[in-house]
Amino acid sequence: MKNLIKLVINLTVFCLIFLNTNLLFSQESKSKFTVVLDAGHGGKDPGNRGNGYYEKNIALSIALKVGAELEKQSNIKVIYTRKKDVFVNLFKRAEIANKVKADLFISIHCDAHTSNAYGAGTFVLGLHANQRNFEIAKKENSVIFKEENYEQKYDGFDPNSPESVISLVLMQEDYLDQSIVIADLIQKAFVSDLNRKNRTVKQAGFIVLKYTYMPSVLVETGFLTNKKEGAYLNSKKGQKEISKSISNGILRYRNSIISGVINNDSQLFSDLDENYTDDYFLKIQIASSSKKVPLKSYNFKGLINLSYTKNSNVYRYYYEKTQNYEQAKDILKTAINAGFKDALIVGFKNDKNITIEEYLSSYKN
Repeated sequence: MKNLIKLVINLTVFCLIFLNTNLLFSQESKSKFTVVLDAGHGGKDPGNRGNGYYEKNIALSIALKVGAELEKQSNIKVIYTRKKDVFVNLFKRAEIANKVKADLFISIHCDAHTSNAYGAGTFVLGLHANQRNFEIAKKENSVIFKEENYEQKYDGFDPNSPESVISLVLMQEDYLDQSIVIADLIQKAFVSDLNRKNRTVKQAGFIVLKYTYMPSVLVETGFLTNKKEGAYLNSKKGQKEISKSISNGILRYRNSIISGVINNDSQLFSDLDENYTDDYFLKIQIASSSKKVPLKSYNFKGLINLSYTKNSNVYRYYYEKTQNYEQAKDILKTAINAGFKDALIVGFKNDKNITIEEYLSSYKN
């Protein structure tokens, strides 16, 4: 499986470098790698107010610091969707990036939750795999209610409707692979540089990412609603460290593109193998087919952490991986709710199928 994952990543890079002629033309015709930094919210839209902080101010400060780091590189051009406390509608943010034919779009935010949740996470555009991801997207998308004529501007999009999110995915599909790679590099920089809790790369329907024609990522730098993390995000030290990690991820992505080699297995795939050394584990079988289907979330109703096996010309597709049977039952519910009504829990030993009874009798959860 590990070799298969690396093959998928290498093929992605190959296609990115040699087959995506539009991207090649863009980079050959410009002297600099262009990054658009989008500080979320602003002006009449304060963002979340966890612990009395202003998301709009923290996002702007971090975006400006990321830009300052990137601008130290003579071959990188940085453009901001805003450099002060002003309101910029979501469509305009994407328009700024498209107009300059940016190579990368990064939208910076701070998260909020009713619990004491903490940690940094990165998002690419896609169908949410759970209610939590939908709630995050709904919160960020609700800014359109502050815009005039938003119904016409966004083709009747309703942030509160899960069905509306489905229409978002198609326009960014061509850039999804690259978006996943850069999101994972930023995520891993948070973990390796700052030892932040890894909330991993996820997909959700962020409308600010819909209209961009380049790899695009939304970064949730942490939770203002967490007292300790909110204070960290609001501090000069925290903002400096976070901006450094984001810029590190961006630089690693750019250098990988230039060199033609991405030495990175995306978080969306690598978790399947790196965290499990035991012979016994469980997966959720969600589909089977006589044809091989690419392990892309848009082919599997927005689910991520996918894998497959092949036996007698039949491909069986699986979602997630765990050694905990109770957790497997929760994952099964997620798969069923996503539309895979016939999904089931499957046991494995040394990558070979075993019955659930054999699994439970042989492996202690």
